[in-house]
Order: sequence, then C-alpha cells, then structure tokens
Amino acid sequence: MKNPILLLNKKYKSIPKSESNRHAKRQWKKRNPKFSLSNTVLCLSILFLFLPLFVIVFFSFNESKDTTFTNFSFIWYQKLIFSSKPLWHALLNSFIVAVTSAITATVLGTLAAIGISWYKFFGKSYIQSISFLPMVLPEVIMGISLLIFFSGIKLSLGLFTIFIAHTTFCLPFVYLMVSARIDEFDYSIIEASHDLGANEFQTLTKVIVPAIMPGIISGFMMSITMSFEDYVITALVSGPGSTTLPLYVYSLIRFGVSPVINSLSFVLILIICAIAILLRSRLKTFAASR
Repeated sequence: MKNPILLLNKKYKSIPKSESNRHAKRQWKKRNPKFSLSNTVLCLSILFLFLPLFVIVFFSFNESKDTTFTNFSFIWYQKLIFSSKPLWHALLNSFIVAVTSAITATVLGTLAAIGISWYKFFGKSYIQSISFLPMVLPEVIMGISLLIFFSGIKLSLGLFTIFIAHTTFCLPFVYLMVSARIDEFDYSIIEASHDLGANEFQTLTKVIVPAIMPGIISGFMMSITMSFEDYVITALVSGPGSTTLPLYVYSLIRFGVSPVINSLSFVLILIICAIAILLRSRLKTFAASR
C-alpha cells in the first residue's frame, strides 16, 4: 500500500502555485463572513478620515457663511482668487519653506543613511539613537530649544529660521525611510560595479541612488507634508513678515472659519491627489525598469 502522505505531496506539487493560492482565497472567503468586526472597524475608520474632507468640500460651494446650506455658488472660489492676497502670500511662504527644507533634509538624510549604514566607526550606535530624538520629542520642546539657539547666536527670526527648524524636524524621517530601503539592498551590486571599473562617485550616483530612489522619494514627500502643515515649531521660530499658511489659518479661526479656507482646502486636496497619482504611476514605471 502506498503511503498516503507521499500521494498527497505529489498531488499538491502537481497543482500550480497560482491555482493553489486562488483555491485558498476562495476557501477563506467562504469562511469569512461579509459582515465582521474587522470590516466594521475598517468602514468606521474610513468614514472618520474622509467625512471631514467631504464636509469641507460640501460647504466650499455654499453661498452662505453659516453651516446651513442655502444655495450652490462659486463665490468663495472667486474671493479666493481675486480677494485673498494675504492668504496667497502665506501659501507662497509655506511652499518655499516646505520645498527648500524638504530638499535639504532629503539630501542630508540620504547621505547620513548611506554613511551610517555602510561604514563602521566609533559611536555609530549612539548616533543612530540620537538621530531619532526629533521624532520622539514634543514639537514644543524642539521649537523652544531652536528659539533659544537662534537667540543665542543673534539670528533674526524669519523664513530662514523656519527653514532651519523644518529641516531639523524632517531630517530623521528621511533618514528612517532611506535606511529601511538600504536594509534591503543587495551589496553584491556594489562589488559588481567596482569590478566593472566604476569609482565611488559613479557607484553612488548610478547604482546606489537609483536602487534606493523609492525610499528617497517617500522621505521627500513626507518632509514636504510635515513642513507644510507644521504649526507649533513655526509659531515659535517665525518673525514679522514670515507668516505661513497654518499660522494664517489659525489667525482666521479665532474670528470664525471663513468659507475661503474651505475652497482653498478643496483646491489643495485636488493638487495633492494629482501629485500622488502621478508619483504612483512614475514609481511603478521606475520599478518596472529596474
């Protein structure tokens, strides 16, 4: 009599992997009910995240300032474009600070991740631990420490101090993103590059950087987002004439939320969604070409 375990193994090996996976998924769907606690929690989480955005978009087309919808209108978009000069100035300041600080943090964070991950030196573990301090410290403590530092070196508060503060704040996040990508890196590629005659700079620019590019782009986008929406650190290190969008919006909230902010929020949501879709398609193309 043949061993049933061997027969079962032969039968399993004869089934293609894709077919066995599909069969397992079908079986799991039969066991898993359509209504479950996990599905309920997922739906509530999505509702909790997107319902405020829907409310903002809905009332941006309201003709009245009140929370009662009276008539569909584009009046607040007209005021946003033609009668909101201080708001556009604050938005421009936020954009300048976010882009410059994100680029600087991405360059420094990427180089730091490469150097710390690949080279051995004294105090490496201490530097790795200290580099995460800005991530775990409260923003108010970091803002006060930077304010004391700027006052000690007699540096006038303005866009430049906001740029330094945001770069310091975003740097650990870029380092974390790039380090996670480097941990999956195949070091044999570097040896192959050296065997083909490439020097250190050519290996860095043509081998290492393209391989960790998804981590670099993720760190850059996170830095822009965190810099653009930061309020606490910006409020502590900003000076006259350096109002950013979060500071301007907060100053308006004290006197009541203007529907112009709702229309600006909808425009920013559309821009961010377009950028996310574009980057997603580009990253897929880039990953397929590697």
